[in-house]
Amino acid sequence: MKLLVVAMSDSIHTARWLAQIADQGFEVHLFPSIDCAEIHPEIRNVTVHRGVYFPRRRHPSVRVCGIPCPSHTGAFFVNYLLQNFFPNHRARALARLVRRLRPDLVHTLELQNAGYLVLDVKTALGGKFPPWILTNWGSDIYLFGRTAAHEPRIRAALASCDFYSCECRRDVCLAKAYGFSGTVLPVFPNTGGFDLPEVARLRQPGPVSERRQIMLKGYQHWAGRALVGLRALERCADLLAGYRIAVYCATPDVALAAELFSRATGITVRLIPSGTSHQEILSEHGRSRISLGLSISDAISTSLLEAMTLGSFPIQSWSACADEWLVDGVTGILVPPDDPEVVERALRRALTDAELVDRAAVLNWELAGQQLDRAVLAGKAADFYAEVLGKRTL
Repeated sequence: MKLLVVAMSDSIHTARWLAQIADQGFEVHLFPSIDCAEIHPEIRNVTVHRGVYFPRRRHPSVRVCGIPCPSHTGAFFVNYLLQNFFPNHRARALARLVRRLRPDLVHTLELQNAGYLVLDVKTALGGKFPPWILTNWGSDIYLFGRTAAHEPRIRAALASCDFYSCECRRDVCLAKAYGFSGTVLPVFPNTGGFDLPEVARLRQPGPVSERRQIMLKGYQHWAGRALVGLRALERCADLLAGYRIAVYCATPDVALAAELFSRATGITVRLIPSGTSHQEILSEHGRSRISLGLSISDAISTSLLEAMTLGSFPIQSWSACADEWLVDGVTGILVPPDDPEVVERALRRALTDAELVDRAAVLNWELAGQQLDRAVLAGKAADFYAEVLGKRTL
């Protein structure tokens, strides 16, 4: 099968999805949905179709088609000019590739960049377009579908694609509400599963209630609410003697707030450096009693699944579809993303109830064995494409 994937080439989520199908015998081509984006170092066994680009080191199994430029600045300047004077050049390039490559399937990972781009190309090519799978990431529909700028484009993309996939049952209902009438593919995490024997080695021995670290997801932006998490932690300072706070993916304002928090409370805060390996992030969850993630919108948060698998007690904003994985008050606690008082109460419960966090770790590990094993999810990804091809021939 010849598969054309349109996605963010620098995204770890793209790399993890492609890794699931790397040994399935597919001929995989990747068209970056954002020009000038780098190729993620974990991407393997694909042909990447670029425009003008600056060559960088990549895995030898990755082949790049495009126009190499000896200067990074030069490549950026050329793409800047193209974007400003020929704003449709990416759609035209993708249309040419579809006509030349004649893929069996086109699969977009993410909607606002990849999905809109393919919508434009399919509209231009008319009926001469392969079956299209649209995969929903994060806030693609749940948040942006409620905005005037995006709702018409979302409706148009959902009306045009043939297959829809996502990782939340919530988003299946939303897609249908926005006009999707095609085939809904099985719901499972977009980023693959975990090597569970390896994960088991990364979990700190002993009861989770004996761990003395709290993980905080450090995003503070259009969706992330890490500052609310810091405020809630500050309100719990009386319970945090002997604890350390580990903040990952910290944005600059969160880094500043974390320093002030530490000075005000005397509690150790460590910023996990950008670029830290995924294995080390998993290890940090495996050393944590609690993992706190707050945002106003998400699909199934990968960090939530990491926390559950590594034994850390998850406190997660209800705006993700965490309720499809957690039993609130048993295997985790769901909270509003903007209310530090409610988050404080959840933290206090998890900090004082050893039985709660220890029991949750056992139940979440059982769930991971049933639904998050990497080998099982890789098989689901292969079946995913087989189902599409089977329906295409009917």
